[in-house]
Amino acid sequence: MDIYEGKAKKMIPIDEDKFIMEFKDDATAFDGVKKAKFKGKGWLNAQISARLFKLLEEYGIKTHFIGVAGDNRLIVERLKMYPIEVVVRNVVAGSLKKRLPLPEGYELPEPIVELYYKSDELHDPMINYHHAKILGVSEGEIKEMERIALKVNEILKRYFAERGIILVDFKLEFGKNKKGEIVLADEISPDTCRFWDAKTKRSLDKDVFRFDKGDLIEAYRELYKRLTGEEAPTF
Repeated sequence: MDIYEGKAKKMIPIDEDKFIMEFKDDATAFDGVKKAKFKGKGWLNAQISARLFKLLEEYGIKTHFIGVAGDNRLIVERLKMYPIEVVVRNVVAGSLKKRLPLPEGYELPEPIVELYYKSDELHDPMINYHHAKILGVSEGEIKEMERIALKVNEILKRYFAERGIILVDFKLEFGKNKKGEIVLADEISPDTCRFWDAKTKRSLDKDVFRFDKGDLIEAYRELYKRLTGEEAPTF
């Protein structure tokens, strides 16, 4: 069985039903133009993702998470993945400030849900229901992904607010299991979300690397500490 390797993770097959999802220390930005390695990044993303998947499962969100297989490895369910990314935005930041006449940091009156086609070659373009249908994803499937994404947002926004963190926006991916159920997949980490300190608006996510805002690992360690109440190891 083949190993699938992306920019930040490896998917290592265990059997017909499960993968090992291994988080790498690599960081990339701007379609891979900017690259670096940060010791401990894989551990932090794996542990943060595991904690958030467990939280969502407690609230009835079905995910592909099965268990932790090591410092930077999770065991996950094998799914047929959709070629769609679902982005939920609570605050104007990133590409949204280029598309709306609103300042960065503006709190949206309600979440915005956006769809993107997963394609490095095409730079993950934004799409709509009509495009998704051409890609083999029905309107009903998209609506279910959006429903789950908004529920995830409701849970995580409250959870992070209690820890002094603003959930600015985040990306989710989904797959279908053997039962035909739509399941939350991939990761939920500071690589795939924007987190700001509620008081200072300091970034605690990959924007630290993207825009040279400081020490990436220290930002991720701070996020881990807020979530767990524990210090991350020294890498």
